[in-house]
Amino acid sequence: MGVEVRTEGVTKSFGSQRIWQDVTLTLPSGEVSALLGPSGTGKSVFLKSLIGLLRPERGSIFIDGTDITTCSNKELYEIRKLFGVLFQDGALFGSMNLFDNTAFPLREHTKKSESEIRQIVMEKLELTGLLGAENKLPGEISGGMRKRAGLARALVLDPQIILVDEPDSGLDPVRTTYLSQLLIDINAQIDATILIVTHNINLARSVPDNIGMLFRRQLVMFGPREVLLTSEEPVVKQFLNGYMVGPIGMSEEKDEAQMAREQALAEAGHYDNGTDEIEGIIPQMKATPGMPVRQGVDRRRRRVMEIMHTLPHAAQVAIQESMEENGDTQVLPAYSGNPAQYPGNATEATVRHNPTNG
Repeated sequence: MGVEVRTEGVTKSFGSQRIWQDVTLTLPSGEVSALLGPSGTGKSVFLKSLIGLLRPERGSIFIDGTDITTCSNKELYEIRKLFGVLFQDGALFGSMNLFDNTAFPLREHTKKSESEIRQIVMEKLELTGLLGAENKLPGEISGGMRKRAGLARALVLDPQIILVDEPDSGLDPVRTTYLSQLLIDINAQIDATILIVTHNINLARSVPDNIGMLFRRQLVMFGPREVLLTSEEPVVKQFLNGYMVGPIGMSEEKDEAQMAREQALAEAGHYDNGTDEIEGIIPQMKATPGMPVRQGVDRRRRRVMEIMHTLPHAAQVAIQESMEENGDTQVLPAYSGNPAQYPGNATEATVRHNPTNG
């Protein structure tokens, strides 16, 4: 089973440039989470900080209860064995075939025999749909296959945490969907904690159990998917609908004057901003039939029910409707249309500043 990953007040800078500050969130054990944000907001930097490749100036990062910002190098080495990482380009060795690329972590970090290594590698290559391609070099295969080879290598040490950096980078929408399905199926099989760093709207809407968003050096929000997908927070709504009007601009940030001009143009009908808003919450991607039941779904359901009264009203209704669609009608009484039925109409700031614990 995956382990919990928790950050408390984490701040990272490069020289005088602040990347993000005071980031506090919890990735619940065995669930799939996504971290969103415009390009250049430090999503990949956050991912590298979780594995200890970059050290924050302030704050703590707890991996299964151990703070990696204060532990010894020996402890960090052991903790890193909990991770499997899929980098944007797959990060394969160009001179090695796919078999040797996938076997590399086993040869580097274990004392397994070559026969044991072969059994594990072929199992992971089969899982990622690469059986028959094990003798090919990275330069001889497509970008999608390189991604899957990178994922196979990330899985050979049976990680409890899988970090995925921009899985859609360089892939067309169809292959991005295949890779997303593969991540959900892997979560069903090994119950790993998964964090996907992305700016892909479709992936964000359909794959994760939890969503967070970085913008202007802050974690704007983090919580159950329904909270962000129903959010009226301007930057979240703009990003998840791909609007031009809103706080995000070409250079990431807009000043108030520019936002006012764009809003006036939108109200005058110059921009078609809002008519194409995606209504409701699209169903979450499920594991392929025949796969084990995804245990994280049930854990997440119980966790969300515990904090239901703290969630915004729109999120409460969306959760109720989602449960009814899945046949889970005994958890809450059917929504009557009266907001008073669910008394906890906490603002989204509550979710933002008090991330849900797993």
